[in-house]
Amino acid sequence: MLEDYKGICYETNPQVYEPSEDTFLFADNIEVERMSRVLEIGTGVGIIAIMVARRARMVIATDINPYALECAVKNIISNKSFNIELREGDLFEPVTNEKFDLILFNTPYLPSSSEEKVNDELNAAWDGGVNGREVIDRFLADVKDYLNPCGRVQMVQSSLSNINKTLKKLEELGFKASVTAKEKHFFEEVVIITAYT
Repeated sequence: MLEDYKGICYETNPQVYEPSEDTFLFADNIEVERMSRVLEIGTGVGIIAIMVARRARMVIATDINPYALECAVKNIISNKSFNIELREGDLFEPVTNEKFDLILFNTPYLPSSSEEKVNDELNAAWDGGVNGREVIDRFLADVKDYLNPCGRVQMVQSSLSNINKTLKKLEELGFKASVTAKEKHFFEEVVIITAYT
């Protein structure tokens, strides 16, 4: 099915996380400097990468879900965003030894028990482990190694997975970090965290 968001026409797929409120909050609050080299982890259908590619020199968009990459490539072609390169893999695996000016990640932030896990590709898009921080903490442990000097990180997180802990970890890593956008939902607050080196 074809959807439209601010002039980006995109196809969805039942095996790929469909853009939702958190995606659109992210899209509306990304700060991209012209000619920057950008990494987006967990691109899904690709609308964030397409939006960012309008200003960036180059976007590397990754996903662990092969169906997401199939869907994203169609959307990239239909939106004529030819400065995006897609790669499959988990977190920083597809970009070993590379550096970026901006790293974007709509994290899997929902706390989930083993009984709640769904045995399909969609699970990776939302499953944050028991405390919602399993993927977030793995991301934070390595993110600084992939940033250029004066690089930035923007990530989506929920109040269900301890926002203050993320801010504290970023500060311990030498970042200046703050919540730069937020939106209240039924049982949580979804925020954008922006961090500078």
